Amino acid sequence: MLAPNDVSDRERSNVERRDQDAAFEPARQRKIIHIDMDAFYASVEQRDNPELRGKPVAVGGSRERGVVAAASYEARKFGIRSAMPSVTAKRKCPDLIFVKPRFDAYKDVSRQIRAIFAEYTPIIEPLSLDEAYLDASENLKGIALATHIAEDIRAKIRAETGLTASAGVSYNKFLAKLASDYRKPDGLFVITPKMGPAFVETLPVGKFHGVGPATTAKMNRLGIQTGLDLRAQTHSFLQQHFGNAGPFYYWIARGVDDRPVRADRIRKSVGAENTFSDDLFTFEAARDALQPIFEKVWRYCEGSRIGGRTVTLKVKYADFRQITRSRTSAASIATQAELEHLAVTLLGPVFPVQKGIRLLGVSLSSLEEARPTLDAQLKLNL
Repeated sequence: MLAPNDVSDRERSNVERRDQDAAFEPARQRKIIHIDMDAFYASVEQRDNPELRGKPVAVGGSRERGVVAAASYEARKFGIRSAMPSVTAKRKCPDLIFVKPRFDAYKDVSRQIRAIFAEYTPIIEPLSLDEAYLDASENLKGIALATHIAEDIRAKIRAETGLTASAGVSYNKFLAKLASDYRKPDGLFVITPKMGPAFVETLPVGKFHGVGPATTAKMNRLGIQTGLDLRAQTHSFLQQHFGNAGPFYYWIARGVDDRPVRADRIRKSVGAENTFSDDLFTFEAARDALQPIFEKVWRYCEGSRIGGRTVTLKVKYADFRQITRSRTSAASIATQAELEHLAVTLLGPVFPVQKGIRLLGVSLSSLEEARPTLDAQLKLNL
């Protein structure tokens, strides 16, 4: 009769063997490309205005409560990033140049880029105006290697738009996304099936797409710093601590991601959230902290010309307890001010709080295409 430890070791060995089979066998059948434009909004502005080239540029509002929508690579050298308050960005870089966003221009370029994608494959899953997944397992040009497809696409984007794109090539979406980030800007990186598990194990979990700041902090507290640490955890442990996301973390730590590239992907909601370095305890502090979140959500709505009827407020406390509150409007929300009003109305009853608030989020759902008559109202308040 086997001792308990022997049974555990045998089960662990079987699981590892199944993991290896899952990681390598189906993976070889897929060729996934992730294309991500480099500093997209800022790069379009620098392309169209030669006076901005080589200078630190932020797309967004320069006023006190404005927020950075995008930053050029020259600005990023100063630590400036998207969603940063404009006053903080200006403090980091006094010579920072603020430019108001031109979403019509960005959408025009996005259409050009997607037309290029469509020359190679019909299986395209846009994530935003500036990035998309492509399934190139079967491509329209009969090119054998997905790497060559990615090279062609990047060259064509540069020739037709004057902009640069980074690309990641791998056997699943998770790794393709990691690969596109690996050599930004203007880079191309390939993660083969043999490289996948080893590549993942060396990365900090904070680099994983789908693992946000709050989850990273929680993983770190549990002693999970790298992909290798994550892979050492059992399926039940991850599910216990991370709920429905646990199985996803279990498999990506092994380089496994079976999600298909969905050409018919329909966005059900649009939202944004921030995790704060210091917990919030007052209504006024929480209300002010929501401002950059409102602006980020509304930028997407205006850029994509969509509206929604349901506003959801997400609140996560210092002990990681989470609540959501929603309200549905009779008609599609037409302005950022209306979005703010509904969300702040939901925020009020949350106070007073017994635990500090570590995260706030706002999402808009029940989405629909914005009516042309609302175009004049869909303006960023920057």
